Amino acid sequence: MTESQRKQLRRLGHALKPVVLIGASGLSDSVAAEIDAALEHHELIKIRIRAGDRAERDRVMQRVVERLRAEPIQRIGNMALIYRRAQEPKLSLPERAR
Repeated sequence: MTESQRKQLRRLGHALKPVVLIGASGLSDSVAAEIDAALEHHELIKIRIRAGDRAERDRVMQRVVERLRAEPIQRIGNMALIYRRAQEPKLSLPERAR
């Protein structure tokens, strides 16, 4: 993913509200299924991670993106913005440089 694509996604994500909350119990199967459905429907989602300190939130976000094959776009505090291209893409991103 190029930097211009990330910038575009950050711009789009700015106005989003979190659609999923990950609590202290971490990434359960049901939470992962909810994130998966949200990514397929919206492609770009914001999640709130309410788990421990900064390092713990980083670990949770890493587990989310690995398990759901998503791209981490941004994490500020307890909010994370992630992207995964849907089967039928809804967002248009700048072309990759060749």
